[in-house]
Amino acid sequence: MTSPADPNAKAIKTLDKDLGRIGLLEQATMFTARPLVGPGIALVFMALAGLAAATIIGAGTGTWVVVIAAVIGAYMAVNIGANDVANNMGPAVGANAVTLGGALIIAAICETAGALLAGGDVVSTVSRGIVAPESVAEPQVFVWAMMAALLAGALWIHLATAMGAPVSTTHSIVGGVMGAGIAAAGFGAVNWPTMAAIAASWVVSPLMGGVIAALFLALINSRILYREDRIAAARTWVPVLIGLMGGVFATYMAMKGLKKLVDVSLGESVMIGVAVGIPLALLMRPVIRRQSRGMENRVKSIKALFSIPLVLSAALLSFAHGANDVANAVGPLAAIVHVIQDGSSGDRVQIPYWVMITGALGLSVGLMLFGPKLINIVGSEITRLNAMRAWCVALSAALVVILASWLGLPVSSTHIAIGGIFGVGFYREWYHEKILKENRDLSALPVEERTRRKVVRRSHLMTIMTAWVITVPATAVLSAGLFFAATLLAGLR
Repeated sequence: MTSPADPNAKAIKTLDKDLGRIGLLEQATMFTARPLVGPGIALVFMALAGLAAATIIGAGTGTWVVVIAAVIGAYMAVNIGANDVANNMGPAVGANAVTLGGALIIAAICETAGALLAGGDVVSTVSRGIVAPESVAEPQVFVWAMMAALLAGALWIHLATAMGAPVSTTHSIVGGVMGAGIAAAGFGAVNWPTMAAIAASWVVSPLMGGVIAALFLALINSRILYREDRIAAARTWVPVLIGLMGGVFATYMAMKGLKKLVDVSLGESVMIGVAVGIPLALLMRPVIRRQSRGMENRVKSIKALFSIPLVLSAALLSFAHGANDVANAVGPLAAIVHVIQDGSSGDRVQIPYWVMITGALGLSVGLMLFGPKLINIVGSEITRLNAMRAWCVALSAALVVILASWLGLPVSSTHIAIGGIFGVGFYREWYHEKILKENRDLSALPVEERTRRKVVRRSHLMTIMTAWVITVPATAVLSAGLFFAATLLAGLR
């Protein structure tokens, strides 16, 4: 121990101060570097995707084009994982049926499994008939059009995620293909009736999702929650609702999630749903009776009965999403690979397995790194969700996709799920004000306070609606600009 008179005391004290400053500097560095970890990992994944493409394709003409396309495809997949998957897991997290960490693990496993096991092995090279193939038949022009569309969609989804707005990845890539097609071959190249149907789905999708989710919530309220004996009502109705959920999801999975494994018609899918739903309802009756034994006659008890079905529905939605939407990330990439290898842009191309793996892993990487932000917004910041409300949203999303397929409407699962969340929120506002007569006079309060006390946050409503409306035009303009720049640099102009 040194004394004040020790000549080394001053030097030791100075050293302690310097070490303290260095420690503070290290803490500050760690704090500022933390936000860069996620983007850094994403960049490493994109680089690995490009390296894998170069290794698999091998040296040859156009290899560098495939490498660039693989990097952009990986970037698109990461952004889809960051944005779109929140619609599946957000309600379950907001209802406290599963933790955020558990939701990330479940979604990552189910998204990857859906993409690899049941992902579509054939995809239209012009994104479902948006642009006529013959209008961009020249191979080089087609490659740059697909590249521009893919990058434009990825950049727009990245921006929307940063804004906290869940958008349709399908509409993003459709807008990108449309913009690149117009830039490459003029307005006549676009299938405008299809685009009109997609524009109509901006209104149809969320309205259908909201109305059906609200109707299910009204059914649960009237038949279970607002009954004098909630437990007895739950023993009657919860098995029926779980059977309905099982039937709807069996139909949904047969239509959307298993197309690579088995090809079934809509009627056959419905029959599969009936064959699953009725036995499931009968099997769940003794399970719910046993689970509800000793429960208090409270709403909280009913929430517990819906928690496990809610988590299962979210997992199934994630599986189907991975199977159905992975083509948004890798479809244009597969088309580019096909053109480089075969020298022509056919109507339909086979997706190489390495391309599917890139898309599947990208979904999981984006979800794990950037998904929590959108999951929290979807699950808890638009409106408060519990297990019953979230279950209504999940069931509505699956049911509307089935109805839309039957009617031939090109709907967005993102729009349906978000519409369902708004639907249950606005239904709660209406029910409490009109039925329960809880319409307190808030006119004396400031506008900000009146808005805050609403069940649905209007700020998120406006942000999301704006992002939906401008998704296709924004990605189209961005894609056209990227196409012009790319072809100029490539010497095609």
